[in-house]
This record gives sequence, structure tokens and C-alpha cells, in this order.
Amino acid sequence: MTETIEKDGVVRLMTAFAEQAPMPPKAGDIIEGKVLALDRAKLYIDLPPFGTGVIYGREYMNAREVIKRTNVGDTVQAKVIATDTKDGYIELSLKEARQAVLWAEAEDAVKNKQLFELVVKEANKGGLMLEWQGIVGFLPASQLKAEHYPRVSDGDKDRILDELRKFVGQKLPVMLISATPKEGKLIFSEKGSDDKEKKQIVQNYQVGDVVDGEVTGMVDFGVFVKLQEGLEGLVHISEIDWGLVDDPRHFFKVGDKTQVKIIDIKDGKVSLSVKALKSNPWSEAAKKYNKGDKVEGVVIKFNKHGALASIEEGIAGLVHVSEFGSEEKLSAALELGKRYPFTISLFDPKEMRMALAFTGEKK
Repeated sequence: MTETIEKDGVVRLMTAFAEQAPMPPKAGDIIEGKVLALDRAKLYIDLPPFGTGVIYGREYMNAREVIKRTNVGDTVQAKVIATDTKDGYIELSLKEARQAVLWAEAEDAVKNKQLFELVVKEANKGGLMLEWQGIVGFLPASQLKAEHYPRVSDGDKDRILDELRKFVGQKLPVMLISATPKEGKLIFSEKGSDDKEKKQIVQNYQVGDVVDGEVTGMVDFGVFVKLQEGLEGLVHISEIDWGLVDDPRHFFKVGDKTQVKIIDIKDGKVSLSVKALKSNPWSEAAKKYNKGDKVEGVVIKFNKHGALASIEEGIAGLVHVSEFGSEEKLSAALELGKRYPFTISLFDPKEMRMALAFTGEKK
């Protein structure tokens, strides 16, 4: 009985020791140890209680610049490449360890919204190239602060590039918003570096407010309007007018004063509308038109679904391509800017939708 109890105690003790003992390293692990020796293009690292690690061959050549600055007794981090070399050593990589640590730091920076001041190295038509800890990352033009966005009136890509090149050599406060180790990609944003100040300003406004502003820039997707110093909002192209808007530059120019309505505030971004201050033409159209009515409309645009025809200012319907059998036949029958007879085949003023059936002569 006593012998059984003693055996059970030994088993429990051995199990406890096994549970507390550190797990042996495996390929891919990042481990730490002291440099034991440097001998004939091999660096030996003490890894108690698991033995000795070695950096040699290609891994030694890849890390030779780091190794030049390494002395016996220094503590280094390394990545395990293999644990079963023929000499009984654990094969390590300094360079891969450094990369793994850097990418872990990058992912933490994304999570913690850490701010960096980085120098712009290059510019291309899509944005700016920055370097962080030896890794080249990208700052898309869309992630620049509103005041830094290249607002070229005609959207010319070469002129946009000229504007972006002005930042080369400058330091910008940026945050990492994406880190993808497998692809080696870092994405930065300049937006958010002044979030605290902007959020304080935004607290002075609320959805539904009608305010005066000044047009500070135009892009293909809308118009930037300054509400006060330090705060701009965007009037999206869909919020400029009730009618079709192909180009915001037909409605505004930089410096114009305009009234806008705040329609959304989210994450410090203010969305504005100009058309919300105008009467909705669909409300009046609901009193005038019905499905089946004969109308005349002017073709104002072609798209992949067919042609858009306007029956009055702000009220347009789709003439579907299926009526004609092909885009070529539709284009042959209808010309941009010309007036044609139609029948309203669908009318939903609440959803601002209308479909038209062509009643003229098909070619």
C-alpha cells in the first residue's frame, strides 16, 4: 500500500515537472539566446536547455551586416529553421527573425493606431511611397488629408503626379492601416493623424444642419466644401443635383460660396448635400405621371443597360437595351441629345425609378 502511494507521488511529481518544462523549439519559432562564438562563417548561440543554435551558409550571408556588429555575450533573437541538423545543432536565421519581429510590430501599430512621422521617398500616379523600418509601404492618394489631396480640375493623371511629387522629401504624420506579412505590404493613411482635433470641431455640428461653406476642390466623385478652418466635408456626385451629374465641375468652381445640408457624420467625416436643399422633382412628378402615359424625352446618357431619357428636369427613365436586341441597334435608333416618343412602363416616384418603352420607329 505504502509502495503504491510512493509510486503515485513520483508519477504526479514527474507529471508536474513535465508540465512546467519549456516546450522544445520547432521550425518557425522565434527564440532568444546569448552568442557563444563566431567561427569560420558560423555563429553559435546558446539555447538552454535545448542545446546550441547555429547560423551558417545562406542564413549567415543574409545576416552578415548584423553579425559584424554582434559580439560574444550579446543576446540575440533568431528564427528556428530546422531542429534536426546532422551535427545536432538547431539551425537559425537572424534575418527571418528580424522580419518576423518587424511584422509583429507593424500589426501592433495597426491595432493601436500608432502615429509615425515618415519621409516620402517617391510618388506615383496612385499615391506616395514611404519607408518604415526598412520596409517600403504605400500611402494611397485617397488616404491623404483633404488639404493634401491632389485636386486637379480636369483629373489629368500626369498633373496629379506632378502634385504628388511635391511631397517627396517631406515628413508626413501617418498611421499604419494595413500590414500583410505574406505579401510584404504596408498601407499608410494620413487621415486620422488629427482625428482628436477634428472630432472636437465636428461636435459643433449635427445631421440636418444647413450651413454656409466654400468650395475648396473638385474631384470626379464630388466636391469638397470647407465648413470652417480645419473641417471640410464632401458633397458626393450623387448629392449635387436631382438630375444627372456627369461632372461636378459643370456645377461648381473652386472658391464658390454655397449652402449645404449635413446628411451624415461618421468617424469625423462629414457628408454634405446640395440637392437636399432643392425641392425633389419626383414629388411633383408623382402628381403628373402614371404608368402607361405617353411622353417625350431627350436621350441624355448611354450605359450598359440601355439609354437614359429625361422627360423633364431631374426626371429620367431607362430605355432598356433588350427592347432593341443589341447595343448597336439601340445606338442606331437613338441619338444623344435628341427627343423621342416613349411610354412609361414603370413608375415608382418614391424610389425615384422610371422605365420607358420606345414608341418611335425602330431602324
